[in-house]
Amino acid sequence: MDFLRPASWEEALAAKAEFPTAVPIAGGTDIMVEINFDHRRPEYLLDLNRIELLREWEVGEEVTKLGASVPYTQIMENLRTTLPGLALASHTVASPQIRNRGGVGGNLGCASPAGDSHPALLAAGCEVEVESVRGSRMIPIDEFYTGVKRNALAADELIKSVHIKNATGPQQYSKVGTRNAMVIAVCGFGLALHPDTRTVRTGIGSAAPTPVRAKAAEEFLNAALEEGGFWDNGKVITPSIAKQFGELASAACNPIDDVRGTAKYRRHAVGILARRQLVWTWEQYRGTNGRSLEGAA
Repeated sequence: MDFLRPASWEEALAAKAEFPTAVPIAGGTDIMVEINFDHRRPEYLLDLNRIELLREWEVGEEVTKLGASVPYTQIMENLRTTLPGLALASHTVASPQIRNRGGVGGNLGCASPAGDSHPALLAAGCEVEVESVRGSRMIPIDEFYTGVKRNALAADELIKSVHIKNATGPQQYSKVGTRNAMVIAVCGFGLALHPDTRTVRTGIGSAAPTPVRAKAAEEFLNAALEEGGFWDNGKVITPSIAKQFGELASAACNPIDDVRGTAKYRRHAVGILARRQLVWTWEQYRGTNGRSLEGAA
């Protein structure tokens, strides 16, 4: 195994062009596990740790540009208000040591359906900036995941940053696991309210071959909120709406049985998470808009 250690982004792109099979490594929290257990033996490793560009972020008026190697700890500490869903997801990642090393770029590169950041990224809405010596392009998050642990990157491309829409409303993320820390998600769910466009977006993890959105659930809820005037009148979400939303989220899953959980359990758990998160985010929306929280969903 050869170890490539570029000193700049330009050198990294040149190395990836010359050695397309080179596996990028930054935090190393996924790839090193595979190497240590001899599940993977790449011909080349491309170390990106010397590239400061990948550890920078910039909060714009509408979008935050997040470098691929910004650690989860930095997201938790500095972007909690701007990217609340991703900050919540970052809290659930493994241990403090892993959160100090791992970042969103690694999650996207590995494209595991169980990655904690995926549901939050899908719910918030974002684009992945990738680059090669041929130039750069933006990949919408909905088009990024192409199969089990596969993504839309070309062989000579590297992930540079993620452009994530700043929160205009409440966001939530939660996952089900066998314990509270150092656990791979049995399933995960993310929800984001976007009052500026009067829409909601969702993200589901570890319950299908790829991270997915519950689009039928989103369409149902968007219509229910608009038809009932909920965005304006601040009414409590009715139990029937929450129930239907949860059922549609559950139906969006295409899980498998494995050592962490059965397909039936995953569908059930996603429905529960969706229903609860809808109630939580909507109550927060009503509260931040100065409306009474009388009643219960």
